[in-house]
Amino acid sequence: MNFYKVALGVLTAVLSLGALAEGGGDRTFALMMERNEKAMAAYAIKNGKPVPEVQTYRYGMELDIAKVVNVTPPVRSCNAVPSRMTYEDSSGKLNTLEYQVMGVCRNTGG
Repeated sequence: MNFYKVALGVLTAVLSLGALAEGGGDRTFALMMERNEKAMAAYAIKNGKPVPEVQTYRYGMELDIAKVVNVTPPVRSCNAVPSRMTYEDSSGKLNTLEYQVMGVCRNTGG
């Protein structure tokens, strides 16, 4: 009987850690996006440009990218995750796009 109680306790702990890890990824992403916005606002102010508003990429959008300023780093996930790119167009205007990329999946299973 004690074996089953211990096994149940271990299973509960493992499932809790899995849920925490998934929620932790969401918090990590939100923090990463917040830091990106602050860094791009500071970049805009330093360069005398208006702070860019985040636009969601739509398939077929025509982009005028003259210089990439920043791209958020890849997120560890086996799913599609949001990413952002800030760039200057040919007129020098700053733009920020949010789009989906495949996360960096590192399955070690056999």
